[in-house]
Amino acid sequence: MWTEQSIIVRLILMARPKEFESEAALNEAIELFSKHGFEGTSTDELLRVMGISRQSMYDTFGDKRQLYLTSLQYYTARSISNQIRELSSATSAAKGLEAVLDLAVSQAIADKEPKCLGISAICEFGRSEPDITMIYDTASKTLLSAFEQRISEAKSSAEIDKGVNVQIAAQFIMATLTGIRVAARAGATPDSLRGIARMAIRALK
Repeated sequence: MWTEQSIIVRLILMARPKEFESEAALNEAIELFSKHGFEGTSTDELLRVMGISRQSMYDTFGDKRQLYLTSLQYYTARSISNQIRELSSATSAAKGLEAVLDLAVSQAIADKEPKCLGISAICEFGRSEPDITMIYDTASKTLLSAFEQRISEAKSSAEIDKGVNVQIAAQFIMATLTGIRVAARAGATPDSLRGIARMAIRALK
């Protein structure tokens, strides 16, 4: 059975910087990497937005690449944790699936410049970097397992079609979440994003 503890063990503990009492500096790095990617982000700009010295960055993260990996790990862990919390706290399995999609839409609408470090990493690196692929695969397996369990529950309670393939449906929801984020970044309207979320749920019924 999936638990939020598995996320903490696999991701957050790996990602949390040793010397930062505040998450503000790391969040600034995440924001910058999300917007410009790894190659498009300079070390000088990172130091400026994080408010730290070059030596402090090296002492804590090693170098720009390690800071990027830490940012990606931390961002991914936080994102997956929030999604699973929405998925598990709803009053029914189907409502949990709706809640996760609604969360993606609301986050996209709230951001004036929608961006996602996970999507940015995939677009920039694909599966060419083992460290980045490991972060992505670990997060995907955790979230996919959560979706599969909730979809199985929805089938058992007749909230969705009993003929739905659990594994394919879980992958479909994952792909829809990605699609919402990409569409938001491309300029989709809030109504369009909400429509995508509603269509995904209707497809399961």
